[in-house]
Amino acid sequence: MLTYGDGVANVNVEELVRFHRNHHKLATVTAVRPPARYGALIFEGDRIVEFNEKTQTGEGWINGGFFVLEPSVIEYIKGDATHWEREPLERLLHEGQLMAHRHEGFWQCMDTLRDVRLLEGLWANGASALEGVAMNSSIFRLGTGAGARHRRFRLCRLLAR
Repeated sequence: MLTYGDGVANVNVEELVRFHRNHHKLATVTAVRPPARYGALIFEGDRIVEFNEKTQTGEGWINGGFFVLEPSVIEYIKGDATHWEREPLERLLHEGQLMAHRHEGFWQCMDTLRDVRLLEGLWANGASALEGVAMNSSIFRLGTGAGARHRRFRLCRLLAR
């Protein structure tokens, strides 16, 4: 398994690994729909007919940062300067070896101080959205840099077999 370490989610890891093992490809990424940052307006002409305050986006899946990989994927990484989102993921994509497990549950990035404060507030208030999220409050102190494109990642030796 691999994660960037800058996201919080209640991904069912057993389900994710089962999905990965069943499709027999080299890599699985957890796809998520990011929470909307702004409210949405629905129009009929110029008249507003609906106002949705900061709902989760209904379309636009993104890389949620949780992966299951076969051990051979390590060969796609040339060294510390390799950008995971570029060479390895793009190569897996072009080879037809990248699958997406769609996660409909809780997911929130923590790239910025705003994100960290949002998550700390949810945690402090015991938000039901965090049900099933395995963490402690110190996790919010990790990985808060805004350089999301050049994130470092940790490759855990819990690779699918």
